[in-house]
Amino acid sequence: MNIPKILAPAGDTTCFLAAIAAGADAIYCGLKIFSARMEAQNFSIEELAKLTALAKSKNIEVYIALNSIIKESEQEKIINILNKLCTFVDFDGLIIQDPGIIPLARQAGFKKQFHLSTLGNCSFPSGLTTAKQMGFDKVVIPREFTIDEIKEMAGSLPEGIELEAFIHGALCYSVSGRCYWSSWFGGKSALRGRCVQPCRRVYDQKGVKKRHFSCTDFSWDVLVKVLKQIPQITTWKIEGRKKSPHYVYYTVKAYKTLRDDPENKKTAQSYLDYAMGRESTHYNLLSQRIISPLDHLSETASGLFTGRIQNPAAPFFITREALLPQDLLRIGFEDDKFHSIQKVTRAIPKKGKFFLDKKSAFRIKKGTPVHIIDRRAPELMVQIQVLENELEKTQTPPVRPVIKTGSPEIFHKAKKPSSRMINLTLSRGKFIQKSGPRSLERAVWISSQRYCAPSSRQDWLFLDPLVFPDEENICSDYIAKAIKKGAKNFIINSLWQLSLFKTPEQLNIWAGPFCNITNSMTIQVLKNRGVSGVIVSPELDQDTVMLLGKNSPLPLGIVIFANWPLGISRIISSDLKLNQAFTSPMGEVSWASKHNNNYYIFPNWPLDLSSQKAALENAGYSLFMDMHENIPNTIKLKDRPGLWNWNIKLL
Repeated sequence: MNIPKILAPAGDTTCFLAAIAAGADAIYCGLKIFSARMEAQNFSIEELAKLTALAKSKNIEVYIALNSIIKESEQEKIINILNKLCTFVDFDGLIIQDPGIIPLARQAGFKKQFHLSTLGNCSFPSGLTTAKQMGFDKVVIPREFTIDEIKEMAGSLPEGIELEAFIHGALCYSVSGRCYWSSWFGGKSALRGRCVQPCRRVYDQKGVKKRHFSCTDFSWDVLVKVLKQIPQITTWKIEGRKKSPHYVYYTVKAYKTLRDDPENKKTAQSYLDYAMGRESTHYNLLSQRIISPLDHLSETASGLFTGRIQNPAAPFFITREALLPQDLLRIGFEDDKFHSIQKVTRAIPKKGKFFLDKKSAFRIKKGTPVHIIDRRAPELMVQIQVLENELEKTQTPPVRPVIKTGSPEIFHKAKKPSSRMINLTLSRGKFIQKSGPRSLERAVWISSQRYCAPSSRQDWLFLDPLVFPDEENICSDYIAKAIKKGAKNFIINSLWQLSLFKTPEQLNIWAGPFCNITNSMTIQVLKNRGVSGVIVSPELDQDTVMLLGKNSPLPLGIVIFANWPLGISRIISSDLKLNQAFTSPMGEVSWASKHNNNYYIFPNWPLDLSSQKAALENAGYSLFMDMHENIPNTIKLKDRPGLWNWNIKLL
């Protein structure tokens, strides 16, 4: 019988101890840098050294998330961190999205597991083989999968690799690793853990003002009995490194009950109800009964909804839940001017009145939702206090800088081969030949016309940034037929798509812009796998782009003009019309289009680095790519600079 591990989140020390108190089998957490949840408090190496020692004394595994993208200038910093982690912290695995970290960690002496983060977007069965070949021991599968898709992944699992599935927690609108919304609107990259959650905001489409992209939470709850029957799923992962210790404790307790005592569903459900999360759904799990997380009547702010503000002049609400001293309440949403956090100072019974301490300079609106976001229940705090006492007595060696002689092997690169200058255009509709002296080569979306798009030997065939299990065979068949007809130029848009090619070294395969390549150590890994060139991530800042041009061991390309998507999703709100403008609270205009089986959100101004082309050529770039969408007749493109993060430091 498969007994999966329950993996608990920890964003601070109290949450870490709450996970221990609840009996988690494993805990995952991040450092104060290079974590995909940088808004959590996170941990220093000194703190992790003591916490992991405490966890190990109780046979609990610990995994460290270094799952943000790494910029070129940060490689020495990541080496130093890995050296200190591997010397002073007794942990069991690294959760990463960037395979370039693997050889660095090995050189630092790390001999345990590498887990591919869901941000890495390994979303089809044969991709697992490439993940294994690159050094991964476990793959975190997408939250968007149905049970049937999970079974397909499990049925194709290579020997020596395991699967991990999210079982509870927040849902992003976009598929993980395919969201650029926060970065585009303000330079704070979701791929670097800095997301400001623009998808949670109110958007207006022709007077319909709603949180069109804000999802309810995701929960397997009683359906984990099906997951338990898939032995390749060795870990059940709970999302929530920004959540409270109360949430961590009760979600772990709930899923331990559902795993170990499945008949005791009522107790498990009571734990989940008490964990103070958003309303949840099974989302895509049951393909015959899909529930859209966008179709909801309840509020989707984090925490447990407990009432709405009445009488704004002297605001109060009637609570749906009993309030306890030390409870933290969120008043409104984070994008509200009057948003605030208030602490409960005395007990309030269910259906009692709670009067707000109104300090905001802005008038609170009637009907504003109130959520409980943290609770320090006495029974939990007693357990945490006992563990805090144990932690204080835990002895670990002092953390000092670790000096290792010699530079990492990955930095000993061969000279970058020369490459001819290529100007490439990718269009959804007909081929666009821009006026001007440069001649353009054509790229083709191979998924257009359901993988029946005609191509010539000269074309560059551009793979989708999302390939799900039911598309793998049709995609690989298209590639095989194209190669048989003489096609040699391909652009992959996730690293795992290399598995779709039998002999990649005999072809001209470039890693595309959706691969999110940001450093030369990853480019070296791709070179070793037979990749011919790399189109760097278009969300990078100028300094990183130029430094990559100097250091790359492969020819480089860059997207110089594009209708670049804010995000790509499997779902769309039933209230949102496709190819029609909608507006953010700050006046930014966007639209949604459907391509293949996915929904793309586009802003109404393009990325445009045309003015930087000469400088990019001098920096060593040899492929320049234009990406054009069919602009709906209802959309007017705005004339504004499309430099994205070029002139700002990417956070």
